[in-house]
Amino acid sequence: MGKRLGFLLSFAALLSSCGDGGGGGGTGTPIVSNPGGGTGGTTSGCTLRARQDWAAAQLKEWYLFPETLPASLDPTPYATVDAYIDALTATARAQGRDRFFTYLTSIAQENAFNSSGATAGFGFRIAADASNTRIFVIEAFEGAPALAAGIDRGAEILAIGTSTSDEKSVSSIMASGGVSAVSDALGPGTPGLVRVLKVKDASGTRDISVTKANYDLQPVSPRYGAQVIVDRGRKVGYVNLRTFILSADDQLKAAFAQFSAQGITDVIIDLRYNGGGLLSVAEYFGDLLGKNRSSNEVFDTLAFRPEKASNNSTHTFAPQPESIAPRKIAFIGTTGTASASELMLNGMLPYMHANEALVGTNTYGKPVGQIAVDNTACDDRFRIIAFAVKNGAGQSDYFSGMKPLMEATCSAADDVSHQMGDPTETSTKTALDYLAGVPCTPITAEASTGITPQGVREGGQELVVPNRPNEFQRIMPGSY
Repeated sequence: MGKRLGFLLSFAALLSSCGDGGGGGGTGTPIVSNPGGGTGGTTSGCTLRARQDWAAAQLKEWYLFPETLPASLDPTPYATVDAYIDALTATARAQGRDRFFTYLTSIAQENAFNSSGATAGFGFRIAADASNTRIFVIEAFEGAPALAAGIDRGAEILAIGTSTSDEKSVSSIMASGGVSAVSDALGPGTPGLVRVLKVKDASGTRDISVTKANYDLQPVSPRYGAQVIVDRGRKVGYVNLRTFILSADDQLKAAFAQFSAQGITDVIIDLRYNGGGLLSVAEYFGDLLGKNRSSNEVFDTLAFRPEKASNNSTHTFAPQPESIAPRKIAFIGTTGTASASELMLNGMLPYMHANEALVGTNTYGKPVGQIAVDNTACDDRFRIIAFAVKNGAGQSDYFSGMKPLMEATCSAADDVSHQMGDPTETSTKTALDYLAGVPCTPITAEASTGITPQGVREGGQELVVPNRPNEFQRIMPGSY
């Protein structure tokens, strides 16, 4: 097994794979640490020009597509480091190879989220309908303000205000500026910030005052994230992973211990909004699906550009006591499924073939990962696309999503009128049918190839994403 570095494999664009950069990664320290930005550890190296020059040097050193970088580019016209990075990577982005996956973030914020999911907000994920006129809550997180206030999946947000007296209808907000305007109306992720939301759900229409607060995201929901479904007289394991962060390991371990104890070999892995996360967690997840795999069989290989090939590494299966030997796997995905999530499908594909299906829509298409380069004096962590991700068969070219590589797919809608994991929810039901051998309609649509950070279509919905997502929103697209 090759040398392991400290990287993230993520979603990015968020969507990130849709937003402006995107998540995911590995454990350990960053691959490069430059504490003072070249000034001996003092903050004097944190001027705009110093940070821009530092970012340009790191791209030249590590970028997976060095041939796309400009020979020289004066940073003076660019008012921020982010704008300069956007300009430097513009060619690769236009080619669809770096869809805002290379970005600058905060060391402190990223470390807090990757370790425990620490963030601040309302604690829900929202999307616009296909007509871009209505906003729905598609997920609510335990321990966060929205769910505590009675807002859950399927609720429609009709209006947003700072009080009932200044509420503006969502339709008028979207007419004025689309999903970006909705994001602005919800405000920044500041604890204590209050919004009044007019909500319509099965309980009726009402105004709810919600205050943003700090909370720790649970990557596997304690309500529906891990369960055993009895379908047609057989047991099926269901696990919904929201994001690949370190705290997911123990929750996945507990879920698979339950599956293993009950002899389950058919599983549904729901990654429909999962934009990625830590590479190490994805590899552990693969190990839990690898009871019948040997230590000589490859789950993933990270391939750097030729002059950096000494950093290449390979992860072979390491079965755990809780691992299962799957007969069939149904992966639920959408165009919000990216990076580490796509690695799950790709890593298992050489061994499962048509006994593994993508259910839902095509995925986003992010077969590359980021390293972390730190400038600690400035709290800058630069996530740079530096390696391609390959499976055991060497497959890594899925910039157009996983659908073209899959031997089995089943088209299904994301049914927000039912909770994820409910056997009557459309995607979950289609996954159960596939596992039972019921014929399905294959996925035909390709993933979005848009390279703007404003939004990515999710099977008729569009996740609401700010122009510059924070670390949480990069990994958890549509979250506020």
